[in-house]
Amino acid sequence: MVKKLEGAGLRGQVAGETSLCTVGQVEGLAYRGHKVETLAEKATFEEVAHLLLYGKLPTQSELDNYKALLKSKRDLPQTLKDVLQKIPASAHPMDVMRTGTSMLGNLEPEGDFANQLDATNRMLATMASIVVYWYKFSHEGVDIDLNNNEDSLAGHFLHILHGKTPSDLHRRVMDVSLILYAEHEFNASTFTARVCASTMSDLHSCVVAAIGSLRGPLHGGANEKAMEMIEGWKTRDEAREHILSMLANKEKIMGFGHAVYSERDPRNAVIKTYSKLLSEEYGDNSLYEVSEEVEKVMWEEKKLFANADFFHASAYFYMGIATKLFTPIFVMSRVAGWTAHCIEQRANNRIIRPSAHYTGPESSVWVDIKDRT
Repeated sequence: MVKKLEGAGLRGQVAGETSLCTVGQVEGLAYRGHKVETLAEKATFEEVAHLLLYGKLPTQSELDNYKALLKSKRDLPQTLKDVLQKIPASAHPMDVMRTGTSMLGNLEPEGDFANQLDATNRMLATMASIVVYWYKFSHEGVDIDLNNNEDSLAGHFLHILHGKTPSDLHRRVMDVSLILYAEHEFNASTFTARVCASTMSDLHSCVVAAIGSLRGPLHGGANEKAMEMIEGWKTRDEAREHILSMLANKEKIMGFGHAVYSERDPRNAVIKTYSKLLSEEYGDNSLYEVSEEVEKVMWEEKKLFANADFFHASAYFYMGIATKLFTPIFVMSRVAGWTAHCIEQRANNRIIRPSAHYTGPESSVWVDIKDRT
């Protein structure tokens, strides 16, 4: 009999090795040894993607070339645009990204694994284009131009979403957000991608599988749920009253606590600071103050800390981003981490096939169908 593993959901179980990321209360969050706080302060998302995918931070010339490469890959094939035009506005944007990625894989298959970085960079460059093209066409009837002079993924996303050059602050906050979400060890979607990669499947299938896992509200959808919760509250007192009531009714408060961190999420302090800056630029800090009060009450009452998702909700709101697009931003970023893990899995592969602890009957007696009740 297979020995039963302690811990629901495989928490606390080591399921493999990686050189990409460390996650924990003591060591915090680091990508290939670089603390995420340092990367958020000093790096661009393209530098972080290069670090994850190529194993090192780029030189200036390497970064310039990498940005130019990604910029050249942003536009979508007309056949993919035709597919996106047929998806209704009522569709979940994560389903749009799943379909768009799958269709891209049909039009531009990875083929030989020697092309894995080409396929990866194409997906990295097009994720924002896929979801924004669909959003603008289905919601506004606009067939947008996906080419612009923005040299960053953050700037490109905001430019095609709003149809204008973003402010320096908005561009920087989006860049930081992508850095914070880029990688997080063996989380549910990444592990899903690695399981798929371990079968020697193609990268598009691995990313589609990861998107399906991230779609769940217990994983990637927390910032959307947090926004839906707080957007109607106008004051600190109102926020405190509602949160206390929700806690009394044992309702789930999204955006708090974490499967790995026990005291704090290192990403929260970074995005919280930027949310405050955005609120000041916006000229109305009520949503920020509501968020801060919810954070305070959750710590006082439950000793639960805000994770990376919670203050992202207000930050995205201040940048004029529709709530339904929050989780797709996660995808735009995390595709770097997902594909880096798939590449790592392929380099030293063994199919991921765990065993299960059986809880059914030990033996059963066959009963002919005429005698069954």
